[in-house]
Amino acid sequence: MSKRDIRSLSMDELNEAIVALDEKKYRAKQIWEWLWKKGANNFDQMSSLPVEFRLKLKEAFVIKSIAIDVVVKSTDKTTKIRFVTEDGHKIEGVLIPSSSRTTACISVQSGCPLGCKFCATGQLGYNRNLTEGEIFDQIMILNLLSETEFNKPLSNIVFMGMGEPFLNYEAVYKVIKRVTSPDGFGMSPKRLTLSTSGLVPEIIRFADDDCGVQLAISLHSANQAYREEIMPIAKKYPLGELVKALKYYHEKTKERITLEYLLMDGVNDTLNDAQELAQFCKNFPVKINLIAYNEVPGIDFKKPIGQTVGDFAAFLEQKNLIVNIRRSRGNDIAAACGQLANEEQQEESN
Repeated sequence: MSKRDIRSLSMDELNEAIVALDEKKYRAKQIWEWLWKKGANNFDQMSSLPVEFRLKLKEAFVIKSIAIDVVVKSTDKTTKIRFVTEDGHKIEGVLIPSSSRTTACISVQSGCPLGCKFCATGQLGYNRNLTEGEIFDQIMILNLLSETEFNKPLSNIVFMGMGEPFLNYEAVYKVIKRVTSPDGFGMSPKRLTLSTSGLVPEIIRFADDDCGVQLAISLHSANQAYREEIMPIAKKYPLGELVKALKYYHEKTKERITLEYLLMDGVNDTLNDAQELAQFCKNFPVKINLIAYNEVPGIDFKKPIGQTVGDFAAFLEQKNLIVNIRRSRGNDIAAACGQLANEEQQEESN
């Protein structure tokens, strides 16, 4: 019989398990803090627990963790880490530093089943959802890297790496609670952002759960036909349904919604596209992140030419919309938005 991953237990379940091992109930709180505050990913790290008790835990449970496979550094100091799970799946996380913050970009699935045409991850196919422990490990490893390289802990976390967070809702939600809990990582939920391609039922569920995390929508077109061409999920959840879900989300949470918009040459970068986007934005308060497409080998989409991005942004600003032009980081190591594909790269030499 396979052992249960101890990080899959709720606090109540952990209390019951510890009592079943004939140990004092307070030990559960110690274990919880080791797992979710200190980031222990093996029982030997739990030095405040008696050795005999640690042996009991090893006999009853496992901690399924991830290991660092390859580390690659960009000229702009962005660092991409390829991790490997215990069953051999490879995933990627990215640490993005700036003068005022360090941001961890986290993966939630091995591969992705949605198949967005412009996305390198989407061309990989899908293996499985990551566990809450595997997602949390990325955060703890990138936090340690941030402290080591930049002398400060993570300031922000974005669920924008490999996979669709809302297709792994339970694990992602548990990680959010662990990361924002005072007896966990202790980060403000306002510093977390979850990005979805627009899964309507889960947007509504996320609104009802109201965990305080920022919501970003990978929109990329406000034209239904165009969006279907580049994002197959749009056929299942058309823009009309997405608008209704986002209206509900705003009414429930009172939060401004972020729209992520990759500008691709000849696909979604005309002023007519900008007009359709502006019309879409009349439905609820938004801020728009414009990102010039990061080109991927083997995928035909190209970045916009000339002043296209600036003109697109200026048009939206004339409509009194909040617009940020995002400068992609880590392009030279395929760590920018849409580029995560587990490609073989040479490890950083130290």
